[in-house]
Parts: sequence; C-alpha cells; structure tokens
Amino acid sequence: VQRPDVDLVFVLQDLQDPINVGSAFRIADACGVRRMVLTGITTCPPHPLIKKVGRGRERRVPWDYVEDAATAVVALRDEGYRVTAVEITGAAVLYDAADYGDRIALVVGHEDHGVTNRTLASCDQTVFLPMHGKGASLNVHVSLGIVAYHVLSSAAP
Repeated sequence: VQRPDVDLVFVLQDLQDPINVGSAFRIADACGVRRMVLTGITTCPPHPLIKKVGRGRERRVPWDYVEDAATAVVALRDEGYRVTAVEITGAAVLYDAADYGDRIALVVGHEDHGVTNRTLASCDQTVFLPMHGKGASLNVHVSLGIVAYHVLSSAAP
C-alpha cells in the first residue's frame, strides 16, 4: 500500500504516562510521521517504559523537546503546518469533517486536563472524536492513532 504524500508531525503536550508516549512513538512509526515534538512535562526518552511499549521506535522516529507547547505550535505554523488539536471543545469539529491539508501537526494533551487553552488558541483548528458510550474519553494515544490514520486515509496518494 502506497503511503499518501502527507507531512505529518505529532505534538505531545504534558503527557505524563510513559506508556502513552511509547504508544505514540509506535503509532508515529506506523504512520510515517516526520517527527514528534514532546513538550512540558511529557516523559522523554530514554525511559524503560517508552522503550518497552514503543518497541524501540523512539530510536527510529525523530523527536525533539520544546518546553512550551504553544511556542512549538507557533513554530510549526511558521513552517507551514496546519496545526490541529485533538480535544473536546465548543469550537471543535468532528474529526472526519475537518480539512487537514498535506502538512499537518496533530496536538494531543495531558491525560486528565487535555490541551491547554493557551495552546488551543495557537492551533488552526480543533477536532474531536464522538463518544457514543457512557465514558467521555479515550486513551490519548488511541485518539491520536484514530485521527492520524484518518488523515492518511483521506489524503491523496
């Protein structure tokens, strides 16, 4: 299967759980993500759980650390990325109704608090995944994977 011509970046804001970070690296590798930007209190490699869960993908996927997520988002926008937060907000649109373009940065936030308002204000758009059960959330890496694969599957080859 040919990978779509999409330049995709992941931004992880304040992910505390190294299991989520390792899973994000594994998803990034599977999706052919260009790079990951880890921000704030996000657990960074080297970490044994990131290595275990990510199956070493933190060595394959380029990543860097930026203290402030909003600063990272502004820099990505300056590089021509359309920055999309994955978060439930009043202004968010359904993830499969959004326009992503071909240079996309996906931002996910803290496991309990999500993407901060300051970072959301710097993003181009916010998307959400509908919840049909009694719970109002998915694990952060699951949400990231769903949206990332949607971006790839809806892009031109």
